[in-house]
Amino acid sequence: MGRPFGVPVYVAPSWFLVAVLITWVFGGQLDRVLPELGAARYLVSLFFAVAFYASVLVHELAHTVAALRFKLPVRRIQLQFFGGVSEIEKEAETPGREFVLAFVGPLLSLVLSGVFYAALLPVEPDSVAGVLLAGLMVSNLIVAVFNLLPGLPLDGGRMLRAVVWKLTGKPMSGTIAAAWVGRALAIAVLIGLPLLTQSLGSDAADDVGMDTVMDALLAAILAAIIWTGAGNSLRMARLREHLPELRARALTRRAVPVQADTPLSEALRRANASGARALVVVDGEGTPASLVREAAIVGVPEHRRPWVPVSTLAQDLTDGMRVSAELSGEELLDVLRANPATEYLVVEETGEIYGVLSAADVERAFVKAMARPS
Repeated sequence: MGRPFGVPVYVAPSWFLVAVLITWVFGGQLDRVLPELGAARYLVSLFFAVAFYASVLVHELAHTVAALRFKLPVRRIQLQFFGGVSEIEKEAETPGREFVLAFVGPLLSLVLSGVFYAALLPVEPDSVAGVLLAGLMVSNLIVAVFNLLPGLPLDGGRMLRAVVWKLTGKPMSGTIAAAWVGRALAIAVLIGLPLLTQSLGSDAADDVGMDTVMDALLAAILAAIIWTGAGNSLRMARLREHLPELRARALTRRAVPVQADTPLSEALRRANASGARALVVVDGEGTPASLVREAAIVGVPEHRRPWVPVSTLAQDLTDGMRVSAELSGEELLDVLRANPATEYLVVEETGEIYGVLSAADVERAFVKAMARPS
């Protein structure tokens, strides 16, 4: 859709389904309030659906601007089923920033609701403009109140997480508390929303049936979204908690430097003698030029290794394949994701060869860390 503040905005296919649903439901409301519109009511309803999601985009842009202000990268904004999401790639460094980052979204929705209320005052309530402004005022108020509910993955859940983080000094404790409140909230929505809509609705038999089914379906969808989001928040928090255990220095295999024309058998003999598990091809001045791929070594039969030079099994080094031995955690994973390869040359700050890092070793260490209880 565009790149406000340099962040791409995408519309998920599910948005179109919700837009059709909003158009249909709001069109039914318009038929009761402004029957003279006829079929044109659906064009008005479609305009309302687009305007509503524009309000959701403003809500998400508030999160995005705050994240960029705190120097947190934002991958994208996506408008999707029942709202939108700003994909912020890193967590806030302090609970105060986390609280602000979460609160600005509902705050902007409240401001929009107030703006639409002010615009509604001089307008005739039973006009098209009046119905649209009233609908946008109420919908933004609902978005703000719903997002302030104190359970993950809602903004209110992130605010609760920030408060518990501040009180305990542990971000993981905040996540656990807010996630379980989120799950309790999901159950409350599943049971309470249909009861609430029934108590506020008509008691006539004609109003029971389809409306009850729709209310129950809406409650089930919202509850599922909240429950799943809370679980995902727990998993992501656990992942971030274990990320510092991934250290390039600890995962690196010791390597021996060899010339390009060295036979594979001789290179492996030197590696075994020194306890190394990787080979780095260097030029005449000892500068690393390429890495001998582990998979390529395995593919050479032992009886042929004395006649196979290591250069034929090596992959030329690129800048992205040079990794600092000091990298760890999320920073290490970011570097590996940005430069996909099977092996990386790990170097000291002085440029000296430290060893070779295998992507497979990083993956195994990550899985092992995630398997341990928090």
